[in-house]
Amino acid sequence: MYSESAGTRKTLGDVDVLYHDGIYHLFHLVLPNHDFIAHAVSNNCLQWRRVENALFLGDPGGWDDSMLWTIHVTPDPHKPGSWRMFYTGLSRRDQGSKQRIGMAVSDDLYHWTKAPVNWKDRRSPLPYELPGRPPQPPFSYDPDSCFPLDPDPQYYESDVCEGRHWISWRDPFFYQDDEHRWLLAAGRIKDGPVVRRGCVARMEEVAPNQFEARPPLYHPGLYDDVEVPNLIKIDGEYYLIGSLREDAKIRYWHTRDVDAPWRSYADNVLLASGNYAGRVCADDEGYLLFSFFTPGGVDRVTFNLMPPPKRLVRRSTGHLEVRSFERFDEFVDGTIDTTQLQPLDLGRESNVECRQSGGLMCECLSGFQGFVLPQNVSCFRLDAELEMLDSGKCGILFRIDRDTRDGYYLSLDLFKGVAQFRSWGSNGEGSGEEMMRFDSLQSGYWQNETPGKAKVRLLAFGSYLEFSIGDKVILSLADKAFSKGAAGFYIESGQLLVDHLHVDKLTPPLQTDEHLANG
Repeated sequence: MYSESAGTRKTLGDVDVLYHDGIYHLFHLVLPNHDFIAHAVSNNCLQWRRVENALFLGDPGGWDDSMLWTIHVTPDPHKPGSWRMFYTGLSRRDQGSKQRIGMAVSDDLYHWTKAPVNWKDRRSPLPYELPGRPPQPPFSYDPDSCFPLDPDPQYYESDVCEGRHWISWRDPFFYQDDEHRWLLAAGRIKDGPVVRRGCVARMEEVAPNQFEARPPLYHPGLYDDVEVPNLIKIDGEYYLIGSLREDAKIRYWHTRDVDAPWRSYADNVLLASGNYAGRVCADDEGYLLFSFFTPGGVDRVTFNLMPPPKRLVRRSTGHLEVRSFERFDEFVDGTIDTTQLQPLDLGRESNVECRQSGGLMCECLSGFQGFVLPQNVSCFRLDAELEMLDSGKCGILFRIDRDTRDGYYLSLDLFKGVAQFRSWGSNGEGSGEEMMRFDSLQSGYWQNETPGKAKVRLLAFGSYLEFSIGDKVILSLADKAFSKGAAGFYIESGQLLVDHLHVDKLTPPLQTDEHLANG
């Protein structure tokens, strides 16, 4: 996990990760001020250390003197061994109502220089002298520069008098293959219903560091904005990944030819609600999908943190899916005995039977019963094959207090393919009607090929919680309500067969969630 320090008003914003020489370089926004781009490094994506900040707000009079927004760092195709950072800037002149895109360059990923811009400082002259003041304007001016990039009125909303009176032109993403060198952005077409104009805008690099506007790469016709676009190509198929404010999910579209229509699968959600601003990073093993997670629902500007990445893969059907990050294997520190499951409520009629196959059949024909391992656990990875033998309810319990039953409840409908994370507990004595505490944390869905059966994986690593069906991650979130307790399964009026149960103990994060930003 990676977050800003506890006890401050700062929180993590949009992220971008670049892999180079065995090191992952994280660049991210710092909210709410948006006044600099932070830089952190890691060799495993699970433990991060902050290093020198990458970029700062422009001086007054510059095009980026109000705020810095989303960035994308990529190798410079015109200067091997160097990098370009495309970033979003807002100016005080526009009072933040118009977004633009600029560029900075670096030879080492640590020291960044902003590119010259075709921008005029329109502040009035001072009526008095300031001896020793640096030369003005406070930026490098070049009348031939294309930066900062504005939306072209031929294709996009470009004037604050249009639409929402607030210009979307942000979240740059540079894409290059044998045929294209494009800079994508979150933009809006200039016509149609105002809150349905969100598109993936496109600019083409026609000469080194010179970009010209092109028609949108894709306009779904449904969303207010398609934020933080990514474009990748896998096995001859193009995939466009974007984040949507409407439901705070990360989705994708696909096509064989970028000039052909972009298509959507019935389920095109990559990460469940709360995971946002997804960014793709290529490393030695393929693609990783990073994002930030916000526990505040639609707020998204407080208490954000970055979960571990997911491995992004293409299935034989053409669908994309995210899988659990393989580097968790390095944190395995022994296994837990799973030969016995004990009922939580000794007073309720229930039964655990060991089958000849080695599986455990848990039965509670009336009411609720939990069946848990003897040992309390904190950080772990649980794998099992589950089969519901009738039409009752089932799920997974973990970090459960054996006396109060407070803890996490993962509800599973193995027939419809529904998973729901819940934090269920109690407040202090004397809290009356408010004593019961029930928080629905996240829901996810899958298509169950064999109704009633599923191969499941649950991972708890510090405050990070992850649930997979087969290889596909369904739920991914962070929560700090409970840190340790019993783990197992629950039945409500039914029979559950638990087979091939295996639980790995995981070494907890070496740094607490609150201090990962500090190193």
